[in-house]
Amino acid sequence: MALNTPVCDFGWQAVDFELEDTSGSRHTLASLRGPSGLLLMFICNHCPYVKAVIDRICRDARELQTIGIGVAAIMSNDSTEYPEDSFENMQRLAVRLDLSFPYLYDATQSVARQYGAVCTPDFFGFNRRLELQYRGRLDASGRLPAAPDSRRELLLAMREVAETGHGPRQQIASMGCSIKWRS
Repeated sequence: MALNTPVCDFGWQAVDFELEDTSGSRHTLASLRGPSGLLLMFICNHCPYVKAVIDRICRDARELQTIGIGVAAIMSNDSTEYPEDSFENMQRLAVRLDLSFPYLYDATQSVARQYGAVCTPDFFGFNRRLELQYRGRLDASGRLPAAPDSRRELLLAMREVAETGHGPRQQIASMGCSIKWRS
């Protein structure tokens, strides 16, 4: 079932957490943030929306990292019901895509709940003070291939956050598969 993210709650303060990534390292907000901000993305392996945009996510993450934005992805789905999202499959995906950012496993789903994540992909863009400034989509393409002239909304918004500390007032919600909560 496809869901849309809520409107950005400008200034909402990022909640600290500690999660393990696919290489066994532990990360917190302090270790993930960059000097210009932080982009947290709730993604998973099985979602067709994520599969359609993962290459563009990786491209934009690399570019954002060059301007001081820390980047991390979090997988919070119930991997018992959705085995493609297992930790082992997360590890395989991270290697296959040569991710430039940590892919974190939220085994208890507590981080997704604290952040109010609703779908995959769900983007949370924070400024250097870890105040939320972006809760929009990657671009307008959704599950379709992006046109060569597609506006890179997430990238442009996070550049603005890095430069000014504020995100764009007009944001279009991300759409994706619902987080697969444990019963």
